[in-house]
Amino acid sequence: MGEAKFHLPGLRQNYPLNMLVISLFEQKPEMFREGVKIESCYGEFPTSLWNGGRPSYNDQCSAEYIVNVIKSLNSHGVSVRLTYTNMTITEHECSDPYCNFCLDQLAKDEKNCVILFSPILENYIRNKYPNMKIVSSTCKRIKDIDKVNEELEKPYHLVVLDYDFNNDYEALAKIHDHPRCEVLVNCLCTPNCPRRSNHYRNIADNQRLILKNRHLPADNHIPIKQWHCEYGEHNCFYTIQDYKTFVKPEDVVGKYSDELDIHNFKIEGRTGNIFSLVETYSNYLIKPEYQGLFRITVLNNLKANKIITVNKPMPQPFVMPEEK
Repeated sequence: MGEAKFHLPGLRQNYPLNMLVISLFEQKPEMFREGVKIESCYGEFPTSLWNGGRPSYNDQCSAEYIVNVIKSLNSHGVSVRLTYTNMTITEHECSDPYCNFCLDQLAKDEKNCVILFSPILENYIRNKYPNMKIVSSTCKRIKDIDKVNEELEKPYHLVVLDYDFNNDYEALAKIHDHPRCEVLVNCLCTPNCPRRSNHYRNIADNQRLILKNRHLPADNHIPIKQWHCEYGEHNCFYTIQDYKTFVKPEDVVGKYSDELDIHNFKIEGRTGNIFSLVETYSNYLIKPEYQGLFRITVLNNLKANKIITVNKPMPQPFVMPEEK
């Protein structure tokens, strides 16, 4: 039975959920699918200039929060992966103090990684932290197997494959180093999305505008570049199952881990709906016979800790209506 190492989304919005799942994994391992391991949690501490892939607006983390999250995850044997995939970073912006503080904390444990797109930022981090594990981002959209193999020849810890390779076993078989590949199992984008790269650039540009606006009066704010996606904006685990890029939970350990020797699997959803993410976790991580119990346990815990709120009806006095 092959090992399936999962990378869970979120260091901020989903942090309470991810910590609960990690605790359940330690306390109730019988609930989890055979071979499953929680390898890392990925994302950013908002709002980071270097962040990419998914937007984060109107939020910021304290230094104490950043330190505690990294220490807490590492104490459970789970690595932290900062998603620094902004493709538009300049050399001057490599000195950003907030991002460097986050990187300094990350470097305190050798199990942690940083996910990168920009060659400028990669060069900066390799020089500053020569032992830092670096993951090549799926945002690069490398869609040629020969180019994938060239990427695997570089000193990356892992290479996250473009989602359009999912279930293309003929192409995947041509990869030279399967154990260093990572598969995004639940991509919400439609297959062969023609705007995916432009969406990444829009997020990168807006990240910079959000940070600039913090130093400007409200009436001088720079307008955010609007984005509308008619392809996959409202998708979830159940709406993507007919996509050719959807990786079935039962194929993770079977076709991918056992047959292809691919053991790293990324779940998308660091800015998504929490109920949808619970459902995604339930299907990929949990044995079918425990999925209902998992959902109830997780949702009750999130409610008890006021992560989600269920409002009760407001009391209303009864007054006998006047007869007409």
